[in-house]
Amino acid sequence: MSLTSSAPAPTATSTTPTVREQVDRLIALGLAELAGTSADELRSHAAELRGGARSILAVHPSLVPVSRLVPLLSRAGRPGFVVSDFTDLDDFAPMDGIDIPDRPLYLVHEIERGDELRNWSPDEALPEITSRGRRPLTVGEGVSWLLQQPEQLQPGFCAMMIGSRRRTPAGDLDPRTPAVWISGGSGRDGRARRGAPKLGWCWAGNRHTWLGFASAAPC
Repeated sequence: MSLTSSAPAPTATSTTPTVREQVDRLIALGLAELAGTSADELRSHAAELRGGARSILAVHPSLVPVSRLVPLLSRAGRPGFVVSDFTDLDDFAPMDGIDIPDRPLYLVHEIERGDELRNWSPDEALPEITSRGRRPLTVGEGVSWLLQQPEQLQPGFCAMMIGSRRRTPAGDLDPRTPAVWISGGSGRDGRARRGAPKLGWCWAGNRHTWLGFASAAPC
């Protein structure tokens, strides 16, 4: 269930803070403790990067698995959470054709939330995104983005991160695709989580009116 709103919200990243400011925000949120490293070490990793006006600092899953990163999200004073039936979230990896830098922190550029693709299915949206010369965000990149720009998660204007998929033991694609939206506080979420960022999944063939498709410029 989604909270709804008739008011549109910004679909693309606005001018972002500097890389140093972004890593300091992650440190303040507790990333160093989660990663089992020091704030200085994280700053050292970030110091090697050169961001642009619309660059977001992404946390590589080898540094902190996305399931552990989600609780750092916050909205309306409530921490983010992973839905209870998404126990294999960390098995979702970049889909074929998406190569992310092999480093603890890296940059993703010109992220868009993809509001115009709301009510498309992931299967329908993927070829449209690639035809525009863009690529879908991985789920780790999506969470990293919302850590830096939490205002991008708004009622009725949330996003799927279909750049991450899981392979079954048979080698087929798992039919689920990750998404982040706002909990309505119903069902297993519980009323105490109403309004919190919620990382869940959607079937690749299903459409949702409140979910766009987050994408980025090629690396």
